[in-house]
Amino acid sequence: MRVAALSGGVGGARFLSGLVDVLDPGEVAVIGNVGDDVEVLGLHVSPDLDSVLYALAGIADEERGWGRSDETWNALETVAALGGEAWFRLGDRDLGLHLVRTRALRDGTPLSAVTADLAASLRIETRVLPATDDPLRTHLLTPAGRFAFQQWFVARGHRDEVDAVEYEGAGEARAAPGVLEALETADLIVLAPSNPYVSIGPILAVAEIRLALARRRVPAVAVSPLIGGRAVKGPADRMLQRLAGGTSPAHVAARYEGLIDALVLDEVDEAGAAELSVRPIVTRTLMRDVSARRRLADATLEAAGALT
Repeated sequence: MRVAALSGGVGGARFLSGLVDVLDPGEVAVIGNVGDDVEVLGLHVSPDLDSVLYALAGIADEERGWGRSDETWNALETVAALGGEAWFRLGDRDLGLHLVRTRALRDGTPLSAVTADLAASLRIETRVLPATDDPLRTHLLTPAGRFAFQQWFVARGHRDEVDAVEYEGAGEARAAPGVLEALETADLIVLAPSNPYVSIGPILAVAEIRLALARRRVPAVAVSPLIGGRAVKGPADRMLQRLAGGTSPAHVAARYEGLIDALVLDEVDEAGAAELSVRPIVTRTLMRDVSARRRLADATLEAAGALT
């Protein structure tokens, strides 16, 4: 089965690691969020793409939930001691990837080609595709002002409530090479358990990608990032409550209206399944360990089978 998966954030990366455990990794294409890309200390950092790369390579830090395992922080400590920009946590091992990416981008290599080279170097069989090679950045409008995503999420600890989300550059952004082909040749499209506004939203803001989903001829299944109306990690529940008016399965599905055929939701949210306009798939969605990730991936694939 060929699967195209839209993903962003830690939850999406963890889900993908389960998906490639139950499928041929070469049959999976990941379309990753670039809306939270940021320049730090002159380096181009792609946090969501990197989370996917590290998860698929088996080198992600499971305890922190982001970055590489066996990390050290000598370079960042030196930066801080010298009065440099140290608010964004870059580990020593992580820095190596950003150095390679930044040099390649400055030499004129597109982000999609750089990402493919990084995946190959990490011996990842799965195709990892940025949603676009064009500049696309997420900004949050809050009572305290307008902030770029990482400024709001990391520097300000996402404590500001969000009144609106903007995807700067989305109007001009084109799908990166390979993205539309992955969607058009897939047997199943999956929207990973990621924040609908800041992880999946920037991907869907690329008009060609959204149109491809709207015109799909295969099942599309979203996995809810909420359990009991709460996010496992991050601000998805607060954002849905404020921007959509609630955190039920129906509120999650409404973010993907016309783009999905089923929603995978947790057992504790089963009562909300009756309100869905798409098919509900009820299972345990908390990804505590490898077996739980595989179980969730299996449930998602079973959902696709029921839709065909």
